Amino acid sequence: MESALQLHSYAVDLSCSRCGEKYEINSPHNYAACCEKPLVVNYSMNNGFDKKMLIGREQSMWRYTEMLPLMDEKNKVSLGEGMTPILPVNSYSQKFGFDQLFVKDEGLNPTGSFKSRGMSMAISKAKEYGVTECVVPTAGNAGGAMSAYCAAAGMKSTVIMPRHTPKPFQDECRLFGSELLLVDGLIDKCGELAVSIQKETGAFNMSTLKEPYRLEGKKTMGYEIAEQMNWGLPDVIVYPTGGGTGLIGIWKAFQEMIALGWIDGSHLPRMVVVQSLNCSPMVHYVNGNEAHESYGESKANGLAVPKAFGKDLIKQVVQESNGSAIAVSEENLLKTAQELSRAEGISFSPEGGATMAGLLELTALGVISKKEKILLINTGNASKYMDHFL
Repeated sequence: MESALQLHSYAVDLSCSRCGEKYEINSPHNYAACCEKPLVVNYSMNNGFDKKMLIGREQSMWRYTEMLPLMDEKNKVSLGEGMTPILPVNSYSQKFGFDQLFVKDEGLNPTGSFKSRGMSMAISKAKEYGVTECVVPTAGNAGGAMSAYCAAAGMKSTVIMPRHTPKPFQDECRLFGSELLLVDGLIDKCGELAVSIQKETGAFNMSTLKEPYRLEGKKTMGYEIAEQMNWGLPDVIVYPTGGGTGLIGIWKAFQEMIALGWIDGSHLPRMVVVQSLNCSPMVHYVNGNEAHESYGESKANGLAVPKAFGKDLIKQVVQESNGSAIAVSEENLLKTAQELSRAEGISFSPEGGATMAGLLELTALGVISKKEKILLINTGNASKYMDHFL
């Protein structure tokens, strides 16, 4: 009975995130042609899907199958992603006086970051559409994740990465059999090459928010946060933001759970964007300041996104949640990641360190109270960044 239940998706169509124009879900799409904006998946909400039905299900993101867009389970490409723990941040709570400080440790996903979620869903959907070849521009972790899931699906994969990306990220892609192309510049330059390869070879382009299904995998973080916190939510979620898919996805999950009747919509978390001072276009955009003409590299690779395709959606989430956006220095995010790892025994990536560094600045400014329930998202573990720390 349970197996038959899990085969059913309540996904009905796609829509343009700007104008709402509908796109049918049974053929592959990249982004909305009407407005050249991201597409989002819509679901039938009067579906009888009760949270009690989660009891006894597999401990992965696929426990929420009804609210994921895969139509046939035979196409599922999973390596056990999701259901990462929410852990107390004990030492820093005592040191700085936080009452309820937690971290969701996405570094425990199969490829060492939250990118496993998005690629599991996107590659599964690509398999369902009969796709045999994928290409992705990446700052690091997305490339390794796509390589692994393409390997599991038997697909050809091409990864395009900035030349300065630390060697472990490059080696990971090669390990899983991807063709790796290195480019001078940041991920925007990689994205330009990905479009050229897409046009030349017909490879499906997995660029952030330029296809609709990585978002659906990432949103499962939001479902897990609610379930793991006994269907309550924190007051604040602090998210290290590059392309912003995870931030947007968590907020999408909250809206879906309100519609399903799983959570109370009267008290949703304030969503906080944290970026590096070296590359902070979303902080400038959210705060209404002029963006720089150029942005530089960051040791937190995932934050080095000078042009976020989903920038309007990121801003919308911050505004709807009464959240905020802040940039922290490279020195501070690296130092904080290393100190947190040593104090907590949790492997904090530089991006994860940025969340704590940003939180400390925002509490000092009075934007966040240390008495609130605060959740940091550590989007990856530190293992691929060791040259930055040692």
